Amino acid sequence: MTVVHTGISETPLDPARAEAEAWDEAAGAVVVFSGIVRNHDGGHDVDRLSYTAHPSAAETLQKVAEQTASSHPGVRIWAEHRVGPLKIGDHALVAAVASAHRAEAFAACADLVETIKAQVPIWKEQFFADGSKEWVGLP
Repeated sequence: MTVVHTGISETPLDPARAEAEAWDEAAGAVVVFSGIVRNHDGGHDVDRLSYTAHPSAAETLQKVAEQTASSHPGVRIWAEHRVGPLKIGDHALVAAVASAHRAEAFAACADLVETIKAQVPIWKEQFFADGSKEWVGLP
């Protein structure tokens, strides 16, 4: 089990960096997930987002990555979530999983992303084109 990187960042995320750092010579597959800010949600036009992280978010993200690596032997994991203001097209979450074979990499990446979304205390504030806003993911 290997977690090569986890982080919470206020700066733009780079999927190419995630892929490069997750990969090693034993990996025949690297699956990269990019969660990208879209221009709509629930029938509303989205103008922009802002993500806020609880102080425990970085530690929780690390634990999630370690648990995922334990559940999927032989993978290498890279995961980072962005916080602060984001515009349409920005990467909010980037995760990369490398493995000897593609099926393992796909399965581990899907588990990783779903668990990050479910367990890491990061909340999204959506700002809509009509001037309204809403919080998503609050407990």
